[in-house]
Amino acid sequence: MCEVGEDYRASAPEEPPLTRPGREQKCVKCKEGPPVVVIRAGDAFCRDCFKVFYVHKFRAMLGKNRLIFPGEKVLLAWSGGPSSSSMVWQVLEGLSRDSAKRLRFVPGVIYVDEGAACGRSPEDRARTLVEVEQVLQNVGFPSHVIALEEVFGLPPSVLRCFAREPESVGTEGAYKAAVDSFLQQQCVLGAGGEEPWSQPRPQGPQSLAGPPTAVQTEALSRLFDSVKTLTAKEELLQTLRTHLILHVARTHGYSKVMAGDSCTRLAVKLMTSLALGRGAFLAWDTGFSDERHGDVVVVRPMREHTLKEVAFYNRLFAVPSVFTPAVDTKAPEKASIHRLMEAFLLRLQAQFPSTVSTVYRTSEKLVKAPREGCAASPPGPRCLLCLCTLDVDSADSATAFGAQTSSHLSQMQAPGPQAEAGTPTTLCCCPGLGGAQGCCAREDPRACVVEQLCYGCRVNARDLPSLDSLPPYILAEAQLRSQRAGGEQEIQAYLLGDHDDEVLPGGS
Repeated sequence: MCEVGEDYRASAPEEPPLTRPGREQKCVKCKEGPPVVVIRAGDAFCRDCFKVFYVHKFRAMLGKNRLIFPGEKVLLAWSGGPSSSSMVWQVLEGLSRDSAKRLRFVPGVIYVDEGAACGRSPEDRARTLVEVEQVLQNVGFPSHVIALEEVFGLPPSVLRCFAREPESVGTEGAYKAAVDSFLQQQCVLGAGGEEPWSQPRPQGPQSLAGPPTAVQTEALSRLFDSVKTLTAKEELLQTLRTHLILHVARTHGYSKVMAGDSCTRLAVKLMTSLALGRGAFLAWDTGFSDERHGDVVVVRPMREHTLKEVAFYNRLFAVPSVFTPAVDTKAPEKASIHRLMEAFLLRLQAQFPSTVSTVYRTSEKLVKAPREGCAASPPGPRCLLCLCTLDVDSADSATAFGAQTSSHLSQMQAPGPQAEAGTPTTLCCCPGLGGAQGCCAREDPRACVVEQLCYGCRVNARDLPSLDSLPPYILAEAQLRSQRAGGEQEIQAYLLGDHDDEVLPGGS
């Protein structure tokens, strides 16, 4: 047996001492230049080879999926962090005339100011916005600086899924047709024609609206202060940010949104989503493309880059970024599920360097659930917050939703004072239909919203004492869906089924 104190290295031949990168060791790619970056054990790159390696990952991810067509408007979601800043820098260099294979889409940048949700003072937020505007001016893309408080002015239509145009579906034939059409347009314009991205760009951010009002800031602060756990705060912040970006993309005609999620961040997100009960939606939450919104598709071209590679690239090539405190800044390790999973994976990554890549490769094997019909509006209701298809199985009472539904129905059927006095009780059928104060007006408004959430969002909603503090567009859409469902139930009550058609002639 193996003994702890025994030395098994005596019989093995002595290995030469490890050499420090940059001395005798050479680049593993060109075999000539001195290495400046060690990505993994034995993978030392020089400056030029590391740039080629880094850029190739970004270009290969876009070229392999072929979802962004030439001339298409793409909105870059920039948070100021290292990964999203590196993504904007890659697009900027890819659109330059010096690039070997130029990118052909029309970019725009959006920055969401989340200072009110993080409890920052107006002075700190103003200083951050000055840095943000300076970086955006240097980039030169059309930009939109939006405050998170503007979610209180969004329309309920942002929570609806719109069908994609047939020519925008990412098939091989559609992509080739788009490329041929783009090349024909370039031939018509001639050599002196100007591409959309080479035209003069505005030098300042284009905000969707003016600065947020004090009422909106107070409402947003009250909303996040009422959330009990940090986990629910992070999920709510991500949801509201997604809704705001989606509204800006639809308002300004962007059909794609480019997110800067790195490989490390997606591995943490996969484990966190499993812990939060979102396993049914992992393919959408961590995949390259997310088509849940219909007309606007979210893509993640940075999903092959680790945080270590991003940090080295930003350091070597002076990629500008803006540091902004987040909701979980300076939070302890066990403050939220997100922080706990991140610390767990990074600690394993330090001991076993293949941990993040193994988790990430697992997410690549996940396949989206097949949908009935074409790319039109998918069947079935959608979650009110994350906009995913509701994972409700009414036929199987053993599921978590079956248990919650039966518990909810038992509470609704519990006899009250009127039932004890002999007054019959009925279930709610049409909450607030037509604005009338019927039986549904007495239903709990919280239950009206919760029943339209998926399992993961329903769990997070438990940490929100009152749903009345949510933005008005969420409550309005919940009421509209409930009214529509109640109206459909009333119509179905007056329709005749197949069995009724067979009975009527016999009884006449």
